[in-house]
Amino acid sequence: MQILKPVHEVFEKIVNPEQMINYFISKSSGRMEDGKNLTWNFPEIEMNVSVKVGKIINNEYISYYWENGENTQLVERNLKPYKHGFTVVTVTEKSMENTEPVIKWLKENTEGWANFLACFKAWMEYGIHLRKGAFDYRFKKK
Repeated sequence: MQILKPVHEVFEKIVNPEQMINYFISKSSGRMEDGKNLTWNFPEIEMNVSVKVGKIINNEYISYYWENGENTQLVERNLKPYKHGFTVVTVTEKSMENTEPVIKWLKENTEGWANFLACFKAWMEYGIHLRKGAFDYRFKKK
């Protein structure tokens, strides 16, 4: 997805937990840095998610590992400068076998990453926090 901001701004908003809470997570135990172990919380689930930061290349690449059931997934975010000082962001998640249950998971996961990119674009370009309040109904008692 193209983000209408320069790559250095996009990079900072991805690695800085104070920015990440505006489009992705609800809480982080720290900033994304090479080799760092973090814990993330998400607004739509009530659980801690362990994250192991892989490689970070300033203004170019961010990778991390997280658990998906019994599998450890590699997530990569690539940042490419584009025309007019804008940035193209791509997200890949790797390390799954090509089986029927994984294909079902892949469909749902693709929807999740599309939502991530839409929320990220809204925050980066317009300062709109699309996830704010979106999942409150899941945790309110009737």
